[in-house]
Amino acid sequence: MDLLKQYLNQSLIAASNNLRLTTHQLEALGLLRECILNSTNVERDIAKMKTITALSTLGIRLNDIYNYLSKEKIDFFRISEKFKLHSQHLINDLNQLLEIDNPEIIRESIRKITCSSNSSKKYTNENQNNIMDNGGNNINGSHIPNKVSKELPDKKDGIFSDYESAILKPIKPIDSMLKKLAKDEFNVEELSRFARMMKINSEISEKNGFEILSQMHIILHKAFSLIKSREMFPGKEIIESIRACLIVIVAVVRGKDVDITNYLKKAENFEKEINAGKIRV
Repeated sequence: MDLLKQYLNQSLIAASNNLRLTTHQLEALGLLRECILNSTNVERDIAKMKTITALSTLGIRLNDIYNYLSKEKIDFFRISEKFKLHSQHLINDLNQLLEIDNPEIIRESIRKITCSSNSSKKYTNENQNNIMDNGGNNINGSHIPNKVSKELPDKKDGIFSDYESAILKPIKPIDSMLKKLAKDEFNVEELSRFARMMKINSEISEKNGFEILSQMHIILHKAFSLIKSREMFPGKEIIESIRACLIVIVAVVRGKDVDITNYLKKAENFEKEINAGKIRV
């Protein structure tokens, strides 16, 4: 067995030993362990895990462990201590996942990873040329209007590289726009452009199976559209909620070793308030 897979697998077992698990939870844990053990590309599958709402927090923690094992110089004299620390950190993340009321949500989330793994080679060979051409007209089969193609990056080297570039490109400009909104500087054209970009990036993310990223972008699309139409006033709380969405996007795409739970909850509460019409002018 691959040492890296074995380490991840054993750390999950050690963490689960501190929890009282039901039959359904044990089944879900077994599926998760099987997913890691059968993975042909652990780094890719953990990256996929981070983009699925139910698995995102655990995925970020596993990514931290993966980076330690694959990218840092390991001190074998202290490996046992590090293993205990990693296992302890996993307890809360694993418990949060397994406490989901509907076990089918967990099973379906894990299936998305395994399905992605099984089809990734075929997907890459058949669709790489269709991910994004120089006109930005097609991403995994989804049509991108010519009017906004100039806002997407040119093809670089690989599927995720293109996707990452397209998703991260507007983050800094949006943050600059938020600073202007906080000063009561209103620009309808800018809001329209970013609302359109968020809609496109949401569709791109959904097409590629990145649920949590699609969700964050659709929240931003709704928020910018409402601000533009003067149905929402961009006060301090609104701006902080928009920034929470941006933080989740950057953390997930770049694999940042940070706990995004609070930001994710803030973003999701923001979406609920928008949908309920509770934060309009």
